[in-house]
Amino acid sequence: MARTSNPAPSPGCDCTQLSPPSAGKTPSGLYLHGVTRHVERRLVTRLAALGLAAQRRPEGWLIPAAAFSSLEALLEGFSRTERQDLLAAPCQSGGQPDPWHTAPLERWLERLESSWFVAATGRLRFHVQPIADLRRAAVYGYEALVRAEGEHGLIGAGALLQAAFAQGQSRAFDALARREAIRQVYPQLGPGQVLFINFAPGVVYNPDVCLQTTFQACREVGADFSRLLFEVTESEAFPDLAFLRRILERYRAEGAQVALDGLGAGHTGLTYLAELRPDLVKLDRALVRGLSTDDPRFPLVQALVAYAHSLGIRVVAEGIETAEELQAVRELGADYAQGYFLGRPAPAPGGLTAEALARG
Repeated sequence: MARTSNPAPSPGCDCTQLSPPSAGKTPSGLYLHGVTRHVERRLVTRLAALGLAAQRRPEGWLIPAAAFSSLEALLEGFSRTERQDLLAAPCQSGGQPDPWHTAPLERWLERLESSWFVAATGRLRFHVQPIADLRRAAVYGYEALVRAEGEHGLIGAGALLQAAFAQGQSRAFDALARREAIRQVYPQLGPGQVLFINFAPGVVYNPDVCLQTTFQACREVGADFSRLLFEVTESEAFPDLAFLRRILERYRAEGAQVALDGLGAGHTGLTYLAELRPDLVKLDRALVRGLSTDDPRFPLVQALVAYAHSLGIRVVAEGIETAEELQAVRELGADYAQGYFLGRPAPAPGGLTAEALARG
């Protein structure tokens, strides 16, 4: 398929650059205030109870950096609902609060605790997990799983994604992880093997702009676009169908494949399959866990696989941890399988486990 030609996003686009809040400086203070009278009264009570150093100003209660260690104890006095109405705005040297970085205090605590994030993004590494072709008993491709080198070992994807969200860098981090997965992992693949690359659709505000740096990374390594598969993660609610279709079509316009995650649970339902017609769909691991041919769930999962196939969509069964589960998904008619029984995530492609090959 012919590739389209679009200009790269401007250097100021927030899907191309990582920058910490407040111009990269740790704030010298935080201004706190309650959105409602109830939360404001609770804030005053908690400040007094903790004896927290705070100055009352027109903009709110100014908490100096020296007292940041007490903010977690302060937050414990608020319910989950109340916490969304307790806002914090940073300032430098006791000056005016920065309204552009106002966020719930809970989010600011996460930002302060994840101050390592921006440095870690310069040390991204990837583990890869094989996806087996069940008909050939061979590796179809590898999923790239992001990690980062930290002071005390590797930082996992969950911690990185949480820190990116806390720092307001989800869009830029998602784009960076996609680019680095292509640069680091694609050159390691064997002939014909496919690279599975995760992306969160909610961070793409314009596919014609946000995806250009991803496509540029593909060209840098001379990637065959047909061997790239972009997988919508199930970590968040998808945007509306029309917009999600635009994103997937943009990938396909370059010749890449697309996949949806979590069929049978989460946000991936039958409507998404019919409307979007991805190349692949992954069965949610909850459907596969402990599955056998005499399991009451077997006919249901078999019907899901048959429905996907009727739409021309191939099926990956993920979370395979036992020989029995592998046998069950074979009998279901799944095309591919992924899980610890077939191969654990590793720093480099290593093929399928000996036990899985023996069952082939």
